[in-house]
Amino acid sequence: MAEILLDPDIRIWVFLPIVIITFLVGIIRHYVSLILQSDKVVDSKALQTSQTLMRSRILRENGKFIPAKAFHSRKTYFNDKDRGYFTLKQNSTETQQPKNPMSDPSMMTEMMKGNLTNMLPMIVIGGWINWAFSGFLTTKVPFPLTLRFKEMLQRGVALPSLDAAWVSSVSWYFLNVFGLRSVYTLILGQDNAADQTRAMQDQFTGNAAAMSQQDPNKAFKAEWEALEMCSYKWALEGADKELFLGQQKIVGTTTLQ
Repeated sequence: MAEILLDPDIRIWVFLPIVIITFLVGIIRHYVSLILQSDKVVDSKALQTSQTLMRSRILRENGKFIPAKAFHSRKTYFNDKDRGYFTLKQNSTETQQPKNPMSDPSMMTEMMKGNLTNMLPMIVIGGWINWAFSGFLTTKVPFPLTLRFKEMLQRGVALPSLDAAWVSSVSWYFLNVFGLRSVYTLILGQDNAADQTRAMQDQFTGNAAAMSQQDPNKAFKAEWEALEMCSYKWALEGADKELFLGQQKIVGTTTLQ
């Protein structure tokens, strides 16, 4: 197939406008998200539960680096049969059951805000670019690609004989949507709402976490069983002797030299 030469005006009227539009939409989405963002009320009991479970898990994983007395005192605090924290929590009737997130109006409002600021702009701007810049080739990647990339890089351009390295205007828009992350981080900072991939990931992760809230009583029981099975073994036993012997070897080697 003969080499295709692009009109230089495509760079001015198609290539650069798509980049600028995508960038400005991300900036606007960031500040709209800040305006619509509501202050989250932190549940003190849920925070205490998560922090306590985290402390117990850290004790199981890193307890071998503290003295035996310190390990057993912490384990007794959590797992004592009469006054242990996990024992009292399992038998307590004050532990609240997890709420159904679908019945929480604030959760539904946050989901609607996320869809409004993330999905709606992508659909609207993507549809407008598909209508205004349909059928244009904007650029070509500097390396050869297989035919499997044609569907991803040449949306809106149905030419079976076209080289797969060419990028259509619609595909160029989506590449900018998911490729301007470093630019947004440089301008807006690390935690910004302009990054479409991060916003979608946070939204789906937050919804999944809300839908899968764990029963605190079951969490306390599982952590109690895991800590009960955890045995102590001093990981730094003989470390002082090994350090002293290593220093002697270094001093002896230096003396010989």
